[in-house]
Amino acid sequence: MPRELKSERKGPRQADSVVVFLHGYGADGADLLGLADPLAPHLPGTAFYSPNAPEPCVNNPMGYQWFPIPWLDGSTDEQARAGAAQSFQDINAFLDKVLADEGLAADRLALVGFSQGTMMALAVAPQREQEMAGVVGFSGRLLEPERPVEARVKPPVLLIHGDQDPMVPFESMGIAGDALQKAGFTVYGHVMKNTGHGISPDGLSVALAFLKERFAAGS
Repeated sequence: MPRELKSERKGPRQADSVVVFLHGYGADGADLLGLADPLAPHLPGTAFYSPNAPEPCVNNPMGYQWFPIPWLDGSTDEQARAGAAQSFQDINAFLDKVLADEGLAADRLALVGFSQGTMMALAVAPQREQEMAGVVGFSGRLLEPERPVEARVKPPVLLIHGDQDPMVPFESMGIAGDALQKAGFTVYGHVMKNTGHGISPDGLSVALAFLKERFAAGS
């Protein structure tokens, strides 16, 4: 059974597109919802959601996690896989509800993930019944990079990563990009120079351009 994800909403009452942010390990929805402020003037018809992950973070009880991370919190690989599988269901149910509430089709939805949120976005989007507008993945990687990517649908993907990231190695971007392209996805990439585990202004600008282009293509 999917768990209900709690989220705030920003944007016009009658939106024509939706961006859903998926935050990183130990953060919360508010952490990424702040990105709506610089993005909204350039995406005036867009509603923004940023749900809290369903579980309190083991390492940061003030924040949340999509799944435990064994090398950070002492969980087992089995617990990590089970947590990710449950969050997969939770996110899918949340996206279904958002589209229903907004009265929009799948091609008016984009996912923007950061770190662990990127891992979930890259897992969820290809397995949806209908293709969404696109996926932006900041500073993340594939959930299981050693396995071939299986996909029901193949939305365009933009991967953005800092070249000085101490948390998720910069090489993860290339590994994910190669695997997605091999599976037939259209993949774009942007390197945030001299950037650690975060989002630089140029990275956000590239993400905005991608979102504008994808929503324009579906209008």
